[in-house]
Amino acid sequence: MKILNIYRSAPDDTTKKLAEIVGRDREVENFDLAVDAPDYDALVDQIFAADQTICWW
Repeated sequence: MKILNIYRSAPDDTTKKLAEIVGRDREVENFDLAVDAPDYDALVDQIFAADQTICWW
């Protein structure tokens, strides 16, 4: 199972731990929306390639 984590802001310790638990024994990709110019085309491709997408605020 492939999981995509989308981070709206920099993850705190709790978010990092939860993402680690959810992603255990799975293929994980991360996408950071907090950068100056996120590549939304790449994000759409990653969303469709993932089995599960989790958005972290």
